[in-house]
Amino acid sequence: MALVLIVDDERDLASLIDFNLQQAGLETLVATTGEEALLLASRRRPDVVLLDLMLPDLSGKEVCRRLRADPRTRAVPIVMLTARGEEIDRVEGFEVGADDYVTKPFSPRELVLRIKAILRRAGPPAVGVRLKVGLLSLDTGSHRAWVREQELELTALEFKLLHQFMAQPGRVQSRERLLSDVWGITSPLETRTVDTHVMRLRDKLGPARERLETVRGVGYRMADEE
Repeated sequence: MALVLIVDDERDLASLIDFNLQQAGLETLVATTGEEALLLASRRRPDVVLLDLMLPDLSGKEVCRRLRADPRTRAVPIVMLTARGEEIDRVEGFEVGADDYVTKPFSPRELVLRIKAILRRAGPPAVGVRLKVGLLSLDTGSHRAWVREQELELTALEFKLLHQFMAQPGRVQSRERLLSDVWGITSPLETRTVDTHVMRLRDKLGPARERLETVRGVGYRMADEE
């Protein structure tokens, strides 16, 4: 049973989320502060973290940074929960390692569906598959990727995104296709999320960054030729 760590100081909202996730067959832990969330995550690794941006002690962004800095929780999908929907907040959340972003108020049913989609995409790809494109190599069995001999520090979503590109080198992938295959989302309103994550992934590829090409007006592709 998947474990979801809910981090929100609004107790009524946390209880509502807790109830709906349990009704959907998920196991939950609830924290009302950043420090409590980090403690719970250190004791038992969650499968997904729902993280409020505004907490009474540490900010949600700082909690996200610390979870990403810990090897045990580095690849755990993190969904930011916030009442602030401005684009700058989304970008800053992604910059510190958030995988997704949900703006309050939201439908509990929609949130459950979003989490289940995240759990599906965070599941391990085909076991033992090794891919190589230019300087890039990737191993789905160990969930690791490298540029030359340098290992990349990727979030679960970034790994899935890189795998999507490397598994189909040379093929143009639209934002809508990436949203569906990687994010498990079909809404055209979320396509800018793809751009933000591709930009972050490209920055992490270092000397191989130019291989991840933008196809203007269409989407992206992994170049399969030197």
